[in-house]
Amino acid sequence: MSLAEAASQADALAAEGDERRLAELRTRWDDELEAAARSRDFRERAVAYRAISQFRYRQKIELLRRGLEDESPACRGSAIVSLEALSRDHPSVINNVRPLLHEIVANDGNDAVRRLGVMALRNGSAQRDTIGILTALGDDDEQGRELREAAAKVAQALRRKAGPSK
Repeated sequence: MSLAEAASQADALAAEGDERRLAELRTRWDDELEAAARSRDFRERAVAYRAISQFRYRQKIELLRRGLEDESPACRGSAIVSLEALSRDHPSVINNVRPLLHEIVANDGNDAVRRLGVMALRNGSAQRDTIGILTALGDDDEQGRELREAAAKVAQALRRKAGPSK
């Protein structure tokens, strides 16, 4: 079984609520996931970053932080997808990497990675700086339509979450 297959199985176990079998699977695949995240091959790193959320590895957020700084857009995107998934019930996951996400959203060379960053910021707390960055992106005609629309939509959602003062 490959890491991707094990991660898919872990995701299914988590969805079923089978914590015992999920924990066993985590234990069996922990070393391989760590090794894959440090691989020279970007494809192995991307699978590892995505697998972190499928295994529900909250203790591996630091690996995802490293993934945000990876040279490969695929790896950065996979790390963001995992952060977004892990942050759905835990905004602190996004809040802890907010400066890196701001940098990605504002300056990454890959528009798909930027859009993923925008969507992940939706799960964090509604902070004024994030709303400002997203609003500016949404208003910037030099940005692609999909990025502008996503940024405007998330900025609006964060303003609603923040209440009338932001």
